[in-house]
Amino acid sequence: MSRAARSAPYAAKRTQLPLVLTMGDPAGIGFDIALAAWQARESEGLAPFALLGDPNALGARADALGVDVPIATISRIEDAGSAFANRLPVVPVQCAAPVVAGKPDPRNAAAVIHAIEQAVLAVKEGAARALVTNPIAKSVLMADGFPHPGHTEFLGALAETHFGVRNPRPVMLLASDALKVVPLTVHIPLVQVPDAITARGIVETAEVLNRSLVEDFGIAEPRIAITGLNPHAGEDGRLGDEDARIISPAIATLRDGGFDVTGPHPADTLFHAAARATYDAVLAMYHDQALIPIKTLAFDTGVNVTIGLPFVRTSPDHGTAFSIAGTGQARATSLIEAIKVADRMSARRAALLAERV
Repeated sequence: MSRAARSAPYAAKRTQLPLVLTMGDPAGIGFDIALAAWQARESEGLAPFALLGDPNALGARADALGVDVPIATISRIEDAGSAFANRLPVVPVQCAAPVVAGKPDPRNAAAVIHAIEQAVLAVKEGAARALVTNPIAKSVLMADGFPHPGHTEFLGALAETHFGVRNPRPVMLLASDALKVVPLTVHIPLVQVPDAITARGIVETAEVLNRSLVEDFGIAEPRIAITGLNPHAGEDGRLGDEDARIISPAIATLRDGGFDVTGPHPADTLFHAAARATYDAVLAMYHDQALIPIKTLAFDTGVNVTIGLPFVRTSPDHGTAFSIAGTGQARATSLIEAIKVADRMSARRAALLAERV
C-alpha cells in the first residue's frame, strides 16, 4: 500500500471535524453575521461549524433581526456536525452582563477571551480542525485588563501556553483572490514603525509567509514582493535611509537563502493590476500600507489569516461595527469567506500531516 493510501483515512477523519467559531464582542455584529452564515450554509457550501457564545444573547439577536435560526445547545464541539444541517450548534459561553447591540460592556470581556481560548483548546484536543474568530474590540478588552495588542498576539501566547511553541511568530496575513499581503508591524503607533523595522524581522516574517504560501495555499514557488518604508522606497537615501540600510540587506539575505523576493518597492506603484500579476504576496512595512490596498480591492471578501501558528485561524477582515449591530445591515460575506479559507487550509494541513505520519 502506498504512503498516500495509508494516510488517506487520517486526512479524511481530520476533515470531518467541524470548525469552531467564536462570538467576538457580543455587542458587535458577530452574532449577526454568524446567523447569516448559518443561513447561507447550503448556498455557500459551508463546512459545519459550532459557535462558542451566549445562546440566550444569540437568540435575542435573532429575534431582533427577525431571522428564523433554530439553535442547538451542545456540550461538545465535535457534536456540531450532526446538528448543523437543521440547527446552529452553540457551545455555551455565558456573558456576565446583559448584551445590548451596539453598546459594548467590559464586564463581558472575560467571556470573549474565554471563547477564544476554548476554541484554541478545541483544535488542540482534536474536537475541531480550525478556528474562525469574530471581531473583538481591543479597547473593550483592555478596559478589563487584557494585556495583548490584538487577536494575533493573543493567539501567539495561546500557542506558547497550550501547544508548547517556544517564541512563536504569529503573522497577520490579509488574503483575497485579488491580493495577499502581510504587514511587518501591526498595532503600533506610526511614529514607532521605523524603529520597529529590523532586517531579522523582515527575514523571519518572509520565511513564515513563504511557508504558508506553500503549505496553506498550494503555491509551489512563491514570489514575494517587499515594500519600502519611505516614499519612492527612500529615493536613494534622500527620503530616508531605512530602505537601503535595513530592508535591502534583508532582501539580499532572503535571496541568498533561495527565496524569490523582490524589492524594496515603492508602495504607491505595487498594488495596481499589472503589478499584482508579478507576485503572489506582498510583505509591507506597516499596518495601513498593507490594509488600505486589500480593503480597497476586497472590502467584503478579504480574510484575516494568522499564519506561523500550529493551528489554523481565520477571521473576517473587518471590525465589530457597533453602529450597525442588530440593525440587519451587516454583511456576512467576509465571515463566509473566512469559513471557506479555514476549511481549505485545515484540509491542506491535514493532508500534509497525514503524509508525514
